Amino acid sequence: MTEVLNPTSSATLDEVLKTVERRREEFGEQKSVPVDVIAEFKKAGIYRTATPKQFGGDALPPAEFLRIIERISAVDASAGWVASFGSAVYLAALPLETQAKLYAEGPDVVFAGGLFPVQKADRLPGGWSITGEWKFSSGCRGADIIGVGLAGGDDSNGKPLTALLRPDQVQIVENWDVIGLKGTGSNDLRVQGEFVPDEWTFIRGGEPTVDEPLYRYPAIAYAAQVLAAVNLGTGRAALDYATRVGSGRSGITGAPKLADRAYYRIDIAKAEASLLSARAFFYDISEEVFATVTAGHPVTDKQKALLRLASTHVAKVGAAAVQSAYTLSGTAAIYDSNPMQRYLRDASVVTQHAFLGDGIYDGAGAVLMDTPPSIPAFI
Repeated sequence: MTEVLNPTSSATLDEVLKTVERRREEFGEQKSVPVDVIAEFKKAGIYRTATPKQFGGDALPPAEFLRIIERISAVDASAGWVASFGSAVYLAALPLETQAKLYAEGPDVVFAGGLFPVQKADRLPGGWSITGEWKFSSGCRGADIIGVGLAGGDDSNGKPLTALLRPDQVQIVENWDVIGLKGTGSNDLRVQGEFVPDEWTFIRGGEPTVDEPLYRYPAIAYAAQVLAAVNLGTGRAALDYATRVGSGRSGITGAPKLADRAYYRIDIAKAEASLLSARAFFYDISEEVFATVTAGHPVTDKQKALLRLASTHVAKVGAAAVQSAYTLSGTAAIYDSNPMQRYLRDASVVTQHAFLGDGIYDGAGAVLMDTPPSIPAFI
């Protein structure tokens, strides 16, 4: 099915997927998704998915956008990770006048953030003087606007601020040397003495100024979901590859082909059941919460906890599916040219993200048992 995300453009998601498949090796070699590919993402509408409708965006329901990220990630995890920042719903906490300026030239704005470690900034009349260095700014080379994390002022209730800067105000420190998600270009950011007016800052996870259903959806939970969806796609790709290989020719020793071996069939089936079950939970809770906010009701703490739980769980299960497929693939999978190597490396990096760690299980369990979670700002 050909899916048109941006009705004002002829670009389609299918065309984006073909581009990603053709150029994914380049992403890893260059350690970033090139600017011209980001431009194709824009044309297809990926970066207007979370732009408010009042500024010309689509404000898609989260589950719709998550399925887009899942599909891209099945072709290349780095491309899916970079595309996922089209979900920047927390930008809706900016003053409306600032958002009008941000989207003045159109709704297709690429955001990248280096939000941690949170840095102190000097308070000046009308704004902040910012100096510091921040890590893990995925997709920063192709960004139109870049956010950095600041320690909040007296009126932020202890929550961190995000300050938005133009790319020419930020130095990208090219230090992304990793085993997986190489193409995300998640370099450090360095800022030296730049002034950012108050109206270009907001409390991360703060109250949105936009009155549309998407911006009543929990912003931090959504930020975790879009990253977790990358492993849904990667797990899907690995199992599909293992199934194709298993149905193919006999092994080099002359033994029966893999599909004729009971252990292979059993483990593929188990991995499929686990991935599809986790996927169903992931999308079910997302759709439930969006229905809640669309109906004008507040999201409950339990719903927020389940969003976080589903994200961590699907990231872990996706990685486990890749590991199962890799193990079943035998000696052939040890070669660097084998797709399993890319799936294995990428999936393992996704699970290392702080939003998707094992501590989320503890936080979710605490909320489910009416106990205060130990993770700050968990809900």
